[in-house]
Amino acid sequence: MELAYIPSPSSGVLYLGPVPLRGYAFCIIIGVFVAVWLGNKRWIARGGRAGTVADIAVWAVPFGLVGGRLYHVVTDYQLYFSEGRDWVDAFKIWEGGLGIWGAIALGALGAWIGCRRRGIPLPAYADAIAPGIALAQAIGRWGNWFNQELYGRETDLPWAVEITSSADGRMPGTYHPTFLYESLWCVGVALLVIWADRRFKLGHGRAFALYVAGYCAGRFWIEYMRVDEAHHILGLRLNNWTALLVFLLAVLYIVLSARKRPGREAVVEPGAGDGEGPAADAKKADGDATGKDAPAEEATTGDAPDTEDSDEPGKPDKPGKPDEPEASAQQDCAEEPEESKDGAGSAKKG
Repeated sequence: MELAYIPSPSSGVLYLGPVPLRGYAFCIIIGVFVAVWLGNKRWIARGGRAGTVADIAVWAVPFGLVGGRLYHVVTDYQLYFSEGRDWVDAFKIWEGGLGIWGAIALGALGAWIGCRRRGIPLPAYADAIAPGIALAQAIGRWGNWFNQELYGRETDLPWAVEITSSADGRMPGTYHPTFLYESLWCVGVALLVIWADRRFKLGHGRAFALYVAGYCAGRFWIEYMRVDEAHHILGLRLNNWTALLVFLLAVLYIVLSARKRPGREAVVEPGAGDGEGPAADAKKADGDATGKDAPAEEATTGDAPDTEDSDEPGKPDKPGKPDEPEASAQQDCAEEPEESKDGAGSAKKG
């Protein structure tokens, strides 16, 4: 008898009046918001504008959802197109079934379109959002818990997850919570990327490649524990081979990129903080408000022209102070009556 286990919800849907709130979709939505929030902070720290990450996510998220669903439907086509199945179920994304490989591949295409429209290098954008994507996956995996899916082998460990549903070939019991293992692993990958990016100043897509490599390393052993139906190649599940291949490609990219383009991008968004955009307009407005227009100030407070007799350059003479030549003239005029008086007296005396 199990002493402890993780209980599964009796239903993956909660109703807010007539509106159904599906746990799987709710986890995905929360994950997207977390990814955009963290990506925006990292983008601003790299020198980009606030809001750019969200603008590009408008392209990346829908493409990612379509890509994730396509990968799942193609690789597990028997769930939708075999005898007794309804192909319409392939469009019921809220019931679960998103392949991360397809989501990243097609999501990158959407991000490329958004970046191209704004003149932004895709590798720089990918580096900024890499930890956020890992956290989004960590949150999204709890949607599998709501749907009672993607669990591992049977176990009696205290953290085993209890499966109560018998639909689609499930057997009630307690199993390894692979959704929990992957969720915790993704949190660790996010922290690893953040630390490595600060320590080594990763750029040109290497932070994103580190996230991909780290995720694939964990996905390989977690996938190996799962017991749900899947295609096998040479004794390994298809997703094991995919994780191994993508891991090798990510590591190869890190090595080659570090040799070809060391360091990181000096500018991630054209015009951000260098004379264009909201930041520059705000700076200009502050300058106008403080009255630092040099030409106008010089025109109103400029120095007066210098005079020859001024004691200080640029300082006019004090009003009321006569020049020395004018004073001499007045003195001469004042002495003239005495001379006339003397002349008149001499003439009278003679």
